Amino acid sequence: MMNSSTHGHMKQILTVLMGGVLSLLLWLPAAPAHAYDNPELLPEVATSIIDLANSLSSRQEEELNAELEQFEAETGWKLRVLTQYDRTPGRAVKDFWGLNDYSVMLVADPRGGNLLNFSVGDAVYDLLPRTFWIELQTRFGNQFYVRENGEDRSILDALGSIETCLRQGGCNVVPGLPQEQWILTLVTSVVGGVICGFAAHPRKPGQAIAWQWVLIFSPLWGILFVAFGIGPVVTRTSDWLPLTRNIAGFLIGALVAYLSPTFNNSSTTSET
Repeated sequence: MMNSSTHGHMKQILTVLMGGVLSLLLWLPAAPAHAYDNPELLPEVATSIIDLANSLSSRQEEELNAELEQFEAETGWKLRVLTQYDRTPGRAVKDFWGLNDYSVMLVADPRGGNLLNFSVGDAVYDLLPRTFWIELQTRFGNQFYVRENGEDRSILDALGSIETCLRQGGCNVVPGLPQEQWILTLVTSVVGGVICGFAAHPRKPGQAIAWQWVLIFSPLWGILFVAFGIGPVVTRTSDWLPLTRNIAGFLIGALVAYLSPTFNNSSTTSET
């Protein structure tokens, strides 16, 4: 059995622990509330960039600030950049920059799973739909891209895509074809070719190509080749090389499947 002295010590320990937990719970909400709207962090001079997280070098910040001012003067679109970590001006930044329907604010915060977030004006959505911003965030803000290229490159590349699309009157997808995305389109093109080649294999004596089977399987190989193999390429780049490679991959996959002895044997067995 537990004596009274031990029981008293345990009671004191539990009391201290509960007090510490309550103090922590009461303290935690106070910090974000203070950091959420802190106009004291705003600069005294007009600028298009507030780099609280020091994601950009002084030279990059100077050049980018001049570029965004020139872009706004030429096009009327207002692009702004806010980087933050443990400090943020919060809602005060909207009044500081006068953000409106023709504004885009890029917020870079490495504390989340993705570096980039965007506050987009309603008029911008007419040219750049919501799917564009999702793709932009996942392409340039993911942890792998940031780790390989740095936060500065992630910010600059995302802004470059926004400027390019606004200058040309809008985009449905983010310009440019990353290598990992092209590899995926190449794989789907080859798989589509294999399915098409297997379907085209003759199943009757004297038949060269089983066109009816090619047509039956066309929804499958057509989606893989056209929608997933060609579509993402032609909508993101005018470079002919990845398109040529995907077409060649489809043709090679179809030829290999058409001439494959495995398919020949299976076809002969089914006829027998």
